[in-house]
Amino acid sequence: MKDAADIVANTVRAADRDRYLATLYAPQDKRDALFALYAFNAEIAGVRDRIHEPLPGEVRLQWWRDLLAGSDPAGAAGHPLAEALTRAITDHDLPRQAFDNYLEARIFDLYDDPMPSRTDLEGYCGETASALIQLAAMVLDRDAAPGFAELAGRAGCAQAMAGLLLLLPLHRARGQCFVPAEILAAVGSSREEFLAGSGGQGAGNVVAAMVALAREHMAAFAACAADLPPALRPAFLPLALTGTYLDKAEAEGAALLEKTPRLSNLRRHWLLFRHATQGWPRNG
Repeated sequence: MKDAADIVANTVRAADRDRYLATLYAPQDKRDALFALYAFNAEIAGVRDRIHEPLPGEVRLQWWRDLLAGSDPAGAAGHPLAEALTRAITDHDLPRQAFDNYLEARIFDLYDDPMPSRTDLEGYCGETASALIQLAAMVLDRDAAPGFAELAGRAGCAQAMAGLLLLLPLHRARGQCFVPAEILAAVGSSREEFLAGSGGQGAGNVVAAMVALAREHMAAFAACAADLPPALRPAFLPLALTGTYLDKAEAEGAALLEKTPRLSNLRRHWLLFRHATQGWPRNG
């Protein structure tokens, strides 16, 4: 039987290749905790695909909330990911409220409700991707991490928005739309039009607007990223790929609604290696 740590690491390798590779640049003694965070993220992100009805999905999220709140301490026994995550929380004194906020935000994934505004989208990204970056930073350097919480917020928004663009084919197939209603209205589209057929005449403008919003957060991150201490770089390292993903999304335009552009392994490895070893330049 595989070691529990190997099971968790392999989960990340299969479900989230970018974060898996980024974690390999972290110190050996920090990797198990980082893999636990990222495997948890992959587990929760996949709930809708495994449990197709919202209410059973909420039950699953509630199980995690109870477990991580400490109300069911025996619940982790025999569950490799639950054991690894609770160990990481204890060993690194991670704030349990952050996980509860994360799971509360992820309830949105289970339904087809509209995303009302840019503020709502940024809040969703902040409680999920940004929180994950900040938790990873706390694993890497508990003392330094609080000084870069705002940077984690910007980084998470940029990373999550790029990810949502790449997931457009999947989300549209579900009847799900993460594009804020106010952005759809601003470009002359609507949720119904965007989800139907080829996305309507305004589909390309919707993609462009979302790319622009992600780039706004990416620029704010890049403006201060040079100040990141080397110890925290692995937590932010997936951002080395975000700009390239946004370039590809912008180039695809409306075609992004039907296909997901890929990043070659060579390009991915090079970008990660360069930023892991050199950090981010002063000019972003």
